[in-house]
Amino acid sequence: MNRPIRHIAIFSGLLILALLLQANNLGFKRAEELQTHEENDRVKIEAFAHPRGNIIVGGNPITGSVAVENSDFKYKRVFKNGPMYAPVTGYSSQTYGYTHLEALNNKLLSGTDDRLFLQNTVDMFTGKKRQGGDVVTTINPEAQKAAYKGLGDKVGAVVAIEPSTGKILALASTPSYDPSVFAGSSNKDAEAWNKLQKDKRKPMVNRALKETYAPGSTFKVITAAAALEHGKYSDVNAPTDSPDPWTMPDTNRVLPNHSPTAPCKNASLNVAMQHSCNNVYGKVSADLGKDKMRETAEKFGFNNPKVDTPTRAVESVFPKEMDRPQTAMSGIGQSSVRATPLQIVMMTAAIANDGTLMKPYMVEQVRGADLDPIEEHEPEVMSEAVSEDTAKKIQEMMEDTAEKGTGKPGRIAGVTVGAKTGTAQRGIDNEIPPLAWFISYAKQGDGSPVAVAVMIDPENSIPRDQISGGGLAGPIAKKVMEAVLKSKK
Repeated sequence: MNRPIRHIAIFSGLLILALLLQANNLGFKRAEELQTHEENDRVKIEAFAHPRGNIIVGGNPITGSVAVENSDFKYKRVFKNGPMYAPVTGYSSQTYGYTHLEALNNKLLSGTDDRLFLQNTVDMFTGKKRQGGDVVTTINPEAQKAAYKGLGDKVGAVVAIEPSTGKILALASTPSYDPSVFAGSSNKDAEAWNKLQKDKRKPMVNRALKETYAPGSTFKVITAAAALEHGKYSDVNAPTDSPDPWTMPDTNRVLPNHSPTAPCKNASLNVAMQHSCNNVYGKVSADLGKDKMRETAEKFGFNNPKVDTPTRAVESVFPKEMDRPQTAMSGIGQSSVRATPLQIVMMTAAIANDGTLMKPYMVEQVRGADLDPIEEHEPEVMSEAVSEDTAKKIQEMMEDTAEKGTGKPGRIAGVTVGAKTGTAQRGIDNEIPPLAWFISYAKQGDGSPVAVAVMIDPENSIPRDQISGGGLAGPIAKKVMEAVLKSKK
């Protein structure tokens, strides 16, 4: 072979090798990237070429698929009671993608999950169309309904948990939205989406998981836990060293109590919780110091950026750097302390579960189209938040608060209830209407089947003198607890 021909042969061989390498790169290394690329319309078209699997609540689907005419997409997603369940399901849209359970389980629901390989192979040989799997949730439909209806047109959130397992029984956020109205790709869907984006009340924000708020006096549960765990006090019924009025350290500012007639001077931890005495819990926090307070808060889940339900909640924060006055304010759930409603119910559930915090979750099982389970969730301990002895003492305090103090709106006849209210101040000189909180648990002979946290933002729709955790949020927590207790019978 002469030299020019040899050079051409070598060059041609290199070109062929380069083509093979590129084909390998595209076909294997970058296959998934290209398949899922936002500009790949063929993948989108295939995803909506058949009915999607369903999200299940109480044994029944709360999602579905309907045929679409005059579109490249054969099917689109529909949601039953969409606004009520949107914080759980998220949305599935031909145009705007997926969120929450719809996103996290997209491959299973669309039928492309590797765990469906055997089913898909059989279907291929039998000529059956590909089918997605189902996501079975832990949501109690009656508790969810009570939470959503209780919130009504208010801005707020409700989360209910089964303390012994971590099952999320209710997850509501209002105002809400219907994911069905923008599930397609028409102009009407685009108009619905744009309208939601412009809504100043932010209906698409999941307030239960994705927003943090000052927890107010509900945080006094953690302050009490810190006082007991670190040996500041041991008897919840003994007097504390708590002047009233009490001036915060390094300041000339008095930390006021909500009621000037409440018996807060040197009140016991128990009495101080019943009347929500700021002087007692603010001083406890200042005396313990920021490090001991933060250590206790973190055992309940604060400062953990990876709380997955499986939808990830934003991080609840107990600040690492605070001066002494800020530490005092943190003990009553103010200063820079911020928490999701999920975090606050986790705190409540840990106390109800004798100090053990279970990891919250809302997917019980995923299954194939043939209803055979593919994966089942096993309850998991997240932390030992406090000792059983400390938890029992705080239960005593919360139950006395429900029976004799500010938690009375949560009482249920014939049932032991523990409760705590919270009113969280906001803005400079409290210029913004305060948040209303209520936490509670119901207890039966075999333990506590439910713990609840309710948060309401009254905006400017309610006179300030009518804003209270017990008045606004307490009745909702009671209805959610009653719904769970009824379903247990």
